[in-house]
Amino acid sequence: MKPLLATYRQASRLMYRIMPKGLYTRTFLIIVAPIVILQSVLVFVFMERHYQLVSQRMSEAVVRDIAAVVYVLDNYPQDPDNSRIEELASRALGMSMTVTPLEPLPPPTPKPFFDVIDQELSKAISQKIGKPFWIDTVGRSRFVEIRIQLDNAILKIFTRRSQTYASNSHIFLVWMFSTSLVLVIIALLFLRNQIRPIVRLANAAEAFGKGRPVENFRASGAREVRRASLAFIDMRRRIERQIEQRTTMLAGVSHDLRTILTRLRLQLAFVGPSPESEAMRKDVDEMSHMLEDYLAFASGDGDEDIEQTDMALLLEELEEEAEISGNDVTTRFEGPAEVEVRRLSMKRCLSNLITNGSKYGHRVEVSGKIEKNWLTVLIDDDGPGIAEDQREAAFRAFHRLDLARNMDETGSGLGLAIARDIARGHGGDVYLEDSPLRGLRARVRVPA
Repeated sequence: MKPLLATYRQASRLMYRIMPKGLYTRTFLIIVAPIVILQSVLVFVFMERHYQLVSQRMSEAVVRDIAAVVYVLDNYPQDPDNSRIEELASRALGMSMTVTPLEPLPPPTPKPFFDVIDQELSKAISQKIGKPFWIDTVGRSRFVEIRIQLDNAILKIFTRRSQTYASNSHIFLVWMFSTSLVLVIIALLFLRNQIRPIVRLANAAEAFGKGRPVENFRASGAREVRRASLAFIDMRRRIERQIEQRTTMLAGVSHDLRTILTRLRLQLAFVGPSPESEAMRKDVDEMSHMLEDYLAFASGDGDEDIEQTDMALLLEELEEEAEISGNDVTTRFEGPAEVEVRRLSMKRCLSNLITNGSKYGHRVEVSGKIEKNWLTVLIDDDGPGIAEDQREAAFRAFHRLDLARNMDETGSGLGLAIARDIARGHGGDVYLEDSPLRGLRARVRVPA
């Protein structure tokens, strides 16, 4: 039982690798494969049974006519020039017969392997006449030549090929293949119309998952596809309504908290400079920065529209901002740089990663390229890095790896979480790896 199960699994894996992956192609094979198999069986049965049987009967009929003439020539006296026999063959039998002096028969000609006429004629002459003979079914396109050696003469017969086999059999094959071809084309047209709504639904779901606008999408197609499309539309509306409510709530919270922080700054301005007020001012600034991080993480920057963005220019802007902050950051971009993304969101994603690298290392190198319809940006630093078993935990919100990073550094612990959230909102992701600079490498990969 186990060997059979293992063989079945191997065969299943092999078929999965060989068979096409698309629904349209698979359905096409489901429709066409039975038709091809059915026609192959019908052609085989027709050629083996009907065609061969009819050709055998027609060849036997021709040979019976020839055998009758041979019997008359052997047993009844004829006129000296055999004109009566030749006239009989021409008028009654539809053949051309001539009686010539005795001479050796020509050597046998090469016989075609699949020629039904040659096989059936040879077999019928051997059984019904039983005299030495020679036939030529190849030399003439429309006629068959037969020579039969008599006691003192040679009987030459020319008959039409259509008298020896079923010449109209190709009509059956032409009609069968032509009608099958027409039916397959019609089936493919209907199949394409049935597959198109599924493709539109898949494209709409993929675009919505990447945060791109889904325009002019409506339910169409078969009943099941319509149900799936309507369910997708309802789901999209619920998600958009939830995002809108969350954005409205966050805007209110942001306004109220920023008002309080503004009042605190004004009050500190009236207090005057002192060590205590300076410490309180730093606390207010840190609270403001943490509030911005929380709101950015919660909102996800989902309201921004997608636009054509020059990534090389965006990386240059990040490099200039890093230089103003006193950080050592170098950037480069290879090849075409135009890509459709949310520009501010992508800039925030890369800025968070560059800020993290600059915070825990001395040098940061940023490189990007577009390859195989994917935008890849690498951020390398020479800091202490993160252990491989802790890299996934680093993306958790409000989670700080104090053992891997400096405990004296301030922050909300949302930098990597925000970066991954933005990348996933574009249909991609952020990965942490070992850097050639012996620190940490952040790989941002999103569809281009």
